[in-house]
Amino acid sequence: MSIPQTRQQLLEAIDSNYQKLASDLARIPVERSKEKTMEGHAQGSQMSVADLVSYLIGWNELVLKWCERKSQGKPVDFPETGYKWNELGRLAQKFYADYSTLDYPALLQQFADVKARITALVESETDATLYGESWYEKYPKGRMIQFNTSSPYANARARLRKWLNSR
Repeated sequence: MSIPQTRQQLLEAIDSNYQKLASDLARIPVERSKEKTMEGHAQGSQMSVADLVSYLIGWNELVLKWCERKSQGKPVDFPETGYKWNELGRLAQKFYADYSTLDYPALLQQFADVKARITALVESETDATLYGESWYEKYPKGRMIQFNTSSPYANARARLRKWLNSR
């Protein structure tokens, strides 16, 4: 899929990649969801399917936080307060921990809920507000949303399918 350039293309990319991933996630038995046998986000680490979903929830929540803070004229710590872009493995570990108390069905519901909030956010924007100007460094808002939603959904699906095929 090409890089979205409009609000509609962004919505389609988010929804399409989410639907494909959600379908694969639904195939995972609850009893296998916490097996730490998948290559993790930090080099040399292992994660579970539940961790993978936690990671996606964490990034989606960050996107919402960034957008909310920016709309309120407040400063935004990219990627997150206390983390630098070269510490994303450590941030992934935080996301795994943040949602570790949720069981797999609750994680899937949380993921669906945050994706719906992302969709509502994008629907409230225009092509101009999403792609008409730089929002973070050289990137427009739509690109930052895509970097942290539809692209990671596709990456997660590839990881998940690789994991499923190795079992």
